[in-house]
Amino acid sequence: MFIRLETNDELLGDGGSFLTDEVQYNLIHRITEVSDALSIKTTDNRMVFAQTQGQKAWLWVSKETQLEEQKEIFQNLVSYLNSNQLPGVSGDPQTAEMFAEVFSKKRGIGYETVMTMESYHCPKVIKPVNVPGEIRKAALEDIDTVATYLAGFVEDAFGTSVEASTQRSKAQTMIEAGNLYLWLVDEKPVSMANISHRSPRHARINAVYTPVMHRKNGYASALVAELCVIIHAEGLVPMLYADISNPDSNKVYQNIGFIESGKIAEIKFVG
Repeated sequence: MFIRLETNDELLGDGGSFLTDEVQYNLIHRITEVSDALSIKTTDNRMVFAQTQGQKAWLWVSKETQLEEQKEIFQNLVSYLNSNQLPGVSGDPQTAEMFAEVFSKKRGIGYETVMTMESYHCPKVIKPVNVPGEIRKAALEDIDTVATYLAGFVEDAFGTSVEASTQRSKAQTMIEAGNLYLWLVDEKPVSMANISHRSPRHARINAVYTPVMHRKNGYASALVAELCVIIHAEGLVPMLYADISNPDSNKVYQNIGFIESGKIAEIKFVG
């Protein structure tokens, strides 16, 4: 019933049923590129399960699948996973909830929703006006600033306080990848954003962060808009995920042309 899902699998290509939900489930493209990831699909192309080792899985089911059929697929999937470690699952809220019920009952554990995100895509960018500053690609000379911004991002996103020094390695990796950008005012960084991954039709933006003292000035809006221009020039469509519990950031993205494309619930298993 389950077979391996390959990178650029036909199911993930043009015209398939997955295409309708591609923005919402864009991260699946990234997971299939990881050599030791567990990426599988049903033989009838109605379900995808993709998990990087030690991380929450992403679960997609075609909207054409009836609820009773979904439940049967999930029961078979839980049996297939057997003793595999699964910290949690991400997917459309109804899909993730149904799978969590089946999985938790089988394993004798609990579960809880820790975050719900809205997925967005930006077919046409609306640049903000009268925002001072300019975009520049981050360089190794910016490593301390980027590490500090990453620590701030972790605290904002996950409520976890970390020292900037613990983020230096990640900062260096992101800078050297060549997709991390800063917004400068008077030649000083005031905001950060990253193009984290490119799939066949989209490029995903993440790590958008502005220090508290520089917020409410439009810097993040201007920076993300410029990243959208870069992505559009590559023939791709920008997309991103935003925590729905942060209405300010969601409004920022909507104001520069991002369109809601489906919610993703992140559920963790406990016990």
